[in-house]
Formats: sequence, structure tokens, C-alpha cells
Amino acid sequence: MRYRTLGRSGLSVSEIGYGAWGIGESGWVGASENESLRALHRSIDLGVTLIDTARGYGESERIVGKALAERPGDEVYVATKVPPKNGIWPAPDGLDPSETFPGAHIRASLETSLRTSGLDHVDVLQFHVWSDEWIGRGDWLETIADLKAEGKIRLFGVSINDHQPGNALELVRGGTVDTVQVIYNIFDQAPAAALLPACAEHGVGVIVRVALDEGGLTGAVTGDTTFPEGDFRASYFRGDRAAEVEQRVAAIVADLGIEKDAIAETALRFVLSDPAVSTVIPGMRTVRNVERNTAVGDGRTLTAGQLATLARHRWQRNFYG
Repeated sequence: MRYRTLGRSGLSVSEIGYGAWGIGESGWVGASENESLRALHRSIDLGVTLIDTARGYGESERIVGKALAERPGDEVYVATKVPPKNGIWPAPDGLDPSETFPGAHIRASLETSLRTSGLDHVDVLQFHVWSDEWIGRGDWLETIADLKAEGKIRLFGVSINDHQPGNALELVRGGTVDTVQVIYNIFDQAPAAALLPACAEHGVGVIVRVALDEGGLTGAVTGDTTFPEGDFRASYFRGDRAAEVEQRVAAIVADLGIEKDAIAETALRFVLSDPAVSTVIPGMRTVRNVERNTAVGDGRTLTAGQLATLARHRWQRNFYG
């Protein structure tokens, strides 16, 4: 496993991190706690040092804490998220930060996360939605400073609204955020235009989510794919979306001259080919997925020719909408 520095924090994080949404049985159906624990342990065995979870991910924080309690000698960083107080994802324009992240709510959410996980601090506390409209308003920044001073958090980050990378540029340039988490993949390459260069310039760590397009960039989603009742992917890939994803993946495979089975590896290497990226956090609910994904954290990136080919496969859409 190769490691990169998480922005100006100085923390060394694995190129492949662990996305822990899927293990919490919140949105994703079919996870087994025992297999999730095995997957977490295997990921740490293979060098993963960053686990990303959230207050809103069902049992995820508890399961992550359980795994880490069994490995007291391993240095693994945990990032979690505070949900907006008003419960609205993503954050629409026009909200006041008193409605989304008042200081008392931030503190209460963190304390709940610590109790649930059994941890005495979290390494990265992230807001689960963000709007640059909140800069200079509300008491969120003072609360973050207090939590850092109390040793309850190391770093402050935001999870940028789906497919809105420009909505955190002012925050990044202002110097008050340590990390951003953003959707970046072969289909959505927009962060490379302004956000990633700004993060590199200002020393902000970049945690990439949805690198595999919720499974779309694994080759496993076809027009015939169905998902269990209650699984968010049934909505994400609704209508003719799955069939279109299948066609677009086939086009990528053909253009690159690779096997269909290599698309997931290629998608992860695409993300890691940008030096501004600190880590990518694919969801890994099984040991098999852990072993396949962590193997990509070997420092090899795509060639300039491959990246030029993939630039033609940008696809502007928001399946979360």
C-alpha cells in the first residue's frame, strides 16, 4: 500500500481508504456484520489507514468502533460526519447555518458518535452537506475550534454536495477547512477543473467518494440488474439508467482496450492519477472487495494517453436527483 499526505495536516493516509456506508445497513441492503468486521480487519491488515463513516450510516460507526477496539496497536484514522440538523440532503440555497450546523448540534452529534464507536476522538469531523453561503455566519467555526482545542477532533472537513464541486471553493481558499470529500470519477470529472487545483494550492486534503459510481463503474450493473427492496441503488439506477451505464462502460472498455473485469481498477487508478487526491474510499463490504481494491494502492497511475481517452467519457448527470 502506498500513502499520501492528507493536505497540510501531515497525516499519512493510505491511497485506498475504507468507505463504511455500506456496512451500516442504511441505504445498502445485504451487509453481514460478521463479514463487515472481517472486511475491516482485512483492510487494516493490507495497509488501510483511513475509515470514513457517518452518524447517518446506521450501524456503521458502531461496527467500525468494534473492529478498532480489537486492534489497539494499529494507527487507523477515523473520519465521520455530522448530519445537518434540518435533515435535508443536499443543502439547498438560502439556508442559514443555524438551521443546518448550529454549534450545539455539532457537539451533540460528535458526542453521540464517540459514544457509539467507543472512540475518545475522531480524526476528521465532516459536515455531511455544505454551502459556501455559510462562511462568516453562525457559530459552527467557533465550535470546531473548541472541539479541536479539547482534543475531540483533529481535523475539520466538509462533504461537498453531490456533483457541486464549485460550492466549496470559497471555503477551501479561506484556509479554515482541512479536508473536503467530493464525488470524482470517470463520469464526473468536474472537480479537476477548479476544486482539486485549489485544494493542492491551499493544502486541503481530498477524500474522493463514489469513485465506482455506486457500482456502475465495476461492470456489474447491466440493464437486467435488479436490487433488493429498500436498497437505494434501486432508485439510483432506476428506469433506463442501468442500461445506459452498461453501454457507457462498454464504450470505455472498448476505447481503452481493456477487459470488462478491469474497469473497477481503472476507475480507481483514474482518481489516484491526480496528485491532489489524498485517498479514495470505495465501499468494501466483503473481504474479496477489500483485496481487489487495496491492490490498486500500489502507486501506479494511468498513462497520459489513457487519461486523454477517459476525458472523452465525461457524463454530466446526477443520479442522486
